[in-house]
Amino acid sequence: MLYNTLVRYAVPNIIGTLVSSALVAYGFARIRWRGREIFFFLCIATMMIPFQVTMVPLYINFAALHWVNTYLPLVVPAFFGNAYFIFMLRQFFLTIPNELSDAAKIDGCSELGILWRIILPLAKPALAVVTLFQFMGVWSDYLGPLIYLQKESEMPIALGLELLRAATQTPTGAAANAYPYLMAMSTCVVAPVLLVFFFAQRSFIEGIAITGLKQ
Repeated sequence: MLYNTLVRYAVPNIIGTLVSSALVAYGFARIRWRGREIFFFLCIATMMIPFQVTMVPLYINFAALHWVNTYLPLVVPAFFGNAYFIFMLRQFFLTIPNELSDAAKIDGCSELGILWRIILPLAKPALAVVTLFQFMGVWSDYLGPLIYLQKESEMPIALGLELLRAATQTPTGAAANAYPYLMAMSTCVVAPVLLVFFFAQRSFIEGIAITGLKQ
């Protein structure tokens, strides 16, 4: 379950979110094109649609693609951007002086080259915030895997904790001697998030403090 959570769920989700959100945010922040503000507004407006509204249609679509009981429904959407992270990265990219991009264009650098060589290295604090938020969301995600995963061997650690709790139930209630195992398992679930925040807190706080200074 730890392998499923980290390798098959968390890492692909983080990579997909960083790549897609950074590309879209760069397009909204640094490239001028007609209708940019309208499309940015539509992107932000999707944040007002709760997951409960799209849950059934998404399941029907993924079932038609035969993706149910795989990690594809949980990973593939991450490669299409996240509205909140797009907004946050866009606000951070706006704080970077345009003169740096202009100098790179004079030297013949393309837009992707500017993003890779100039913008992303300067945006490490914001990228750290995106990584931490996405890791926390994926690590503790219960509803998504509950909907799409059915085999016990495919389940992440959040569902594994629920399976352990259910296995300790007796006809008269939870067995008293099962609580130490539940607490130990809960500690294992919470510990990675605390460790990641402890080692990345400087970049995390800096990214939160700087993001959104310029409109």
